[in-house]
Amino acid sequence: MQLAVDGTVVVSVLLSLALATRLPPVAAARWLPGPRAEPSAGPSAGLPHGARARQRRRSRPAPGAGRSRRVPGPLGLLGLLVGAVLVNQIAVVVYIRQVHGGDPGFVARYLPPGWFELPAADWPPTRLAAHWPWPEALAGSVLRVQAALELPLVLLAFAVVLRWLDDRLYRQVPASPLLVVAALAYTAVFCAVEWDLRNPWTTDDLLIRCASALVTPPLLAAAARRRAPGRTPEPDPVPLSAGRLLLFLGSLASFGGLVLLAYDTLLLYNLGRLEARLPLVAGCALVLAGCRAADRRLRTGADAGPAVAFLGHALRRFLLLFFAPALAVRYGVVFGTPALAAGAGLLLGAVAAALALRDTLTAAAGTATPGRLLLRLAAAAVAGTAAGWGAAQVMSGGYYETALLAAAAAFLAVAVGVCVLGDAWDARRSSVRVKV
Repeated sequence: MQLAVDGTVVVSVLLSLALATRLPPVAAARWLPGPRAEPSAGPSAGLPHGARARQRRRSRPAPGAGRSRRVPGPLGLLGLLVGAVLVNQIAVVVYIRQVHGGDPGFVARYLPPGWFELPAADWPPTRLAAHWPWPEALAGSVLRVQAALELPLVLLAFAVVLRWLDDRLYRQVPASPLLVVAALAYTAVFCAVEWDLRNPWTTDDLLIRCASALVTPPLLAAAARRRAPGRTPEPDPVPLSAGRLLLFLGSLASFGGLVLLAYDTLLLYNLGRLEARLPLVAGCALVLAGCRAADRRLRTGADAGPAVAFLGHALRRFLLLFFAPALAVRYGVVFGTPALAAGAGLLLGAVAAALALRDTLTAAAGTATPGRLLLRLAAAAVAGTAAGWGAAQVMSGGYYETALLAAAAAFLAVAVGVCVLGDAWDARRSSVRVKV
């Protein structure tokens, strides 16, 4: 399996470098300092941003108009899938309680430790076991449903993050070959793990995963082309200020926590841990809701300086580059060669930084010197690395993804702060020179 995972890492990284760097920068203006392009036509052309927003709200179609062509956004679709997984987990509990006397050993013996921690017998959904008329019919809930839903779950989770950063970016990626490459790379890794953990369900699971890889990309691409109910795309770019960057990072950290909690309790069949995890789920959900609500309100403000603009460009570039090889890199740490997985991540980060630096200098031509910008970014990198290392030490001991998520959030948050201070210092010096 190590060879299969490592091969997927290499191939997906190469394809990502070839494809993601060629996508047109449709959303780059969101981070550009200075004047921004306005719509060339339409009743809102020439109006301030707030006036255009009010006019768009007044011009929205009446409720019910065109509803048949609308679908939920990626977060809504992800919520529906998580609900389906939860229902399936309850079905698994009912099946094991009723048919196997509450002993999951018939399947757990084929899997690593940490799977199938069932809830107590007095857990309300567990009581269904005493009343379910055909428990044998629930045999398909064991492993097979997860094989069908795991790929769309992962792709939708990434799509949610893309949409939070830039709605245009979210619609651009599914229309490109990156979605197909990502689906194939994720499926290759899933199948390699399935084969390494061979069991009586493996053949069915492999076929189901291959079918999911064929069906999921066109469905997600079709969903991305349609509007969510009550949502209209922004006709003009909105600046991604330092405040919105921090809100995005808060959203990313809390959402990542929810994903890890769902992985631990649902995808590993550990409903017995759910009650103890509920306070963490509630905390992450509250932070996420607060960050998204604040982001919707913080749509105007000062333009980003060159250093903050670089971070916006770098995030966009990195998410594009990391989309296809993300799962292969994640599994490469455990099932492949860790050094190769780490090297792939660092390579993608370096390429994203180089492209972001080019984008920033091009956009800020005449207002930012490369040497000064590089000094600001070097200081941000040093301070962010120290913060990330400290966060990783605090969060170590569980899943390595938890420590990695904490380190990334701390690194980026501190980097944003340093970049804000650097941009403010440069702006102040420039204003003093103008007065003199």
